[in-house]
Amino acid sequence: MKKKNKVLAICGGAVALCMALAAPVTMQAKEADTIADGVYIGNIYVGGMTEEEAVAAVDAYIAGAGEAELTLCAGEKNISVPAESLGITFSDMNVVKEAIDVGRSGSLIKRYKDKKDLEYGDKVIALELSVDSQAVSALLEEKAPELNQESVDNGLVREDGAFHIIKGEQGIEVNTQESITAIEDYISHEWDGGNAEIELVAEIVEPRGSEEELAQITDLLGSYTTNYSDSGSNRCTNISVAAGKINGTVLYPGEEFSVYETIGPLDAANGYELAGAYENGQTVESYGGGVCQVSTTLYNAVILAELEVTQRSNHSMIVSYVKPSMDAAIAGDYKDLRFVNNYDIPIYIEAYTEGKNVFFNIYGHETRPANRVVTYESEVISQQDPGTQFVGTGDPAGYIGVAQGKHIGYVARLWKIVTVDGVEESREIYNKSTYKASPKIVNVGTASADPNVSATIGAALATGDEATIYAAVAPYTASASAIVNPVQEAPQPTPEEQAIVGTVDESQVTGGETTPEQQTDQSQSAPAEGGQ
Repeated sequence: MKKKNKVLAICGGAVALCMALAAPVTMQAKEADTIADGVYIGNIYVGGMTEEEAVAAVDAYIAGAGEAELTLCAGEKNISVPAESLGITFSDMNVVKEAIDVGRSGSLIKRYKDKKDLEYGDKVIALELSVDSQAVSALLEEKAPELNQESVDNGLVREDGAFHIIKGEQGIEVNTQESITAIEDYISHEWDGGNAEIELVAEIVEPRGSEEELAQITDLLGSYTTNYSDSGSNRCTNISVAAGKINGTVLYPGEEFSVYETIGPLDAANGYELAGAYENGQTVESYGGGVCQVSTTLYNAVILAELEVTQRSNHSMIVSYVKPSMDAAIAGDYKDLRFVNNYDIPIYIEAYTEGKNVFFNIYGHETRPANRVVTYESEVISQQDPGTQFVGTGDPAGYIGVAQGKHIGYVARLWKIVTVDGVEESREIYNKSTYKASPKIVNVGTASADPNVSATIGAALATGDEATIYAAVAPYTASASAIVNPVQEAPQPTPEEQAIVGTVDESQVTGGETTPEQQTDQSQSAPAEGGQ
């Protein structure tokens, strides 16, 4: 009897469930067209909406969410960007179908349960958004300078013959790939579509150079000095400024050093003055004239320290403060002196000027045998005398002025010689240099009220013979206030006489070298070498 009552109770429940799910045909049709009340897609209430209305509501939500401001944080630094810059998208419209199906799909029991759940609370269907990972990566790369904090390496300063360590600072660097994942997770699972902060994944960057490592910098690896006693005040200033910008450099193992990047730009704003420079075979006034003597002096210290030279160019024309093939020109980004620290510990570069001498000392930890000595020897292979070029001008007949001094052309090479216990162990060609010949240019006045005088001087100029030209001009020198030399011709020492003496060095600003592309268009000039 009890068993029978139990069966009847169950049957009665089933009948009630069927009655609850039963509805007039017109009501079922209406419900099939709209989403049940109490249904949300994410934060969007879609209860009572048709499928089309729900799709439109989701699209409007995505569009409005793109205007939200997102603050991306990395440590103490942050940037604010519009959400749309992350390429936020939503393409899974199955959530709308899922919303429509609430209480209308599945088994009778599931539909009954859905409706009962709605009576006691809302039904929320997850709305998962996504971002464009490429757009996020590009954004993080673009904003890296604003988000990252550069570490400051531990450094050194040499004072009174002793090194002192300068404490560096930690840096912060955003991990792009892990930050993309963090942004994707936040947008997909936590974001409500409004303004928000997102913490990026950042890593601590320790400064390079421990005290133990820097304390090993005790030995002089290479040293060189050149003199510039013949230089004017502007050129002296330029040498001092450039040397000061290099002084104190700590170069870590495997790190490359660029002279131009360190001392540039060569302009007045950076402390440079106008001084002599080489440009297209001529001497011109250029900001930074003289800095090539700095790079040349450093070059010789570098090769004595046997650091790895990765870029070096000779000057367009010969200089006299070092022997041929021992120079290193600077001309914008076209000519630079670059080298790499190929030692296992950092090196320290000391530079200073004193008594119109520029000094470079490279310190590190000496690992080369004490009985091994490295020297360099300059050899001139050939030379070319360009002679003198006379140019007729509109100056009065009898005027003669030297517009440019002569530069002998050379082909030279530099030998690296290694001796052990005074015995030569090896001799190899280290570099080869070609220097252009540039003639002495003399301007000769031809203007005269007497056409015969002009014709006589013109005919003499046509011969190109120096004695003939001077003989033709001589009778008129008194009326031209005698022979004048507005430009002092630079002396041209022979290679054997080349000593470390001061002349102007090749400058960076507008010439001295012609790039391969410019060889067919001489109307364009390359940057001037950093001093003649």
